Amino acid sequence: MRILLVDDHPLVREGLSARIEAQSDLEVCGETGSIQAAMVEFAEKVPDLTIVDIQLEDGNGIDLIKDIHTRYPYAKMLVVSAFDETLYAERALRAGALGYISKRELQEKVLEAIRTVLSGKRYLSGKMTQHLLNQAVNQKGQPASHPVERLSNRELEVFQMIGNGMTTAAIAGQLHLSVHTIDTHREKLRHKLGAKNGAELMKLAVQWVLENG
Repeated sequence: MRILLVDDHPLVREGLSARIEAQSDLEVCGETGSIQAAMVEFAEKVPDLTIVDIQLEDGNGIDLIKDIHTRYPYAKMLVVSAFDETLYAERALRAGALGYISKRELQEKVLEAIRTVLSGKRYLSGKMTQHLLNQAVNQKGQPASHPVERLSNRELEVFQMIGNGMTTAAIAGQLHLSVHTIDTHREKLRHKLGAKNGAELMKLAVQWVLENG
């Protein structure tokens, strides 16, 4: 089975590659850290599985998953990320991924996750499975437990970039959007998160990235 690795950290790719190549029936057919290169690699290699990080060099892994799923509905994808699974796992599944595993569980669970997704089944941690069950059974119609959970995928992406210290112009450039559009997202973020001004929004974003990144 051929696997494509998409992660912006070379050391993570190296570690994953070593674990995968140690298996007689698995091989890494390509690796990259960007969305643009990943689309090219996927088209050329047609992997059996694509492993995707949330944060990539030129954008958000959720967007990559959507793009691949739209063009190749049969594609099997597994998200491997350090970001909070309660915020991103459900978004990744909706975008087209079959599984989500935290980088904190890589050493123990990554091969299990890979083989589960390759078999066409969904893979989530026990914690995340319980979280989704609780949402479905006990919280139907109730507001999200944390304001960040109410953000759209794009708003969450902008919020994360703000927390990483990026300016409005830099965010606009990376997302290929206008500065005005990013300013609009900032205003929506302030409203949804209860921030009084831009400085308070920045503080919330930095704190969130430190806790979840």
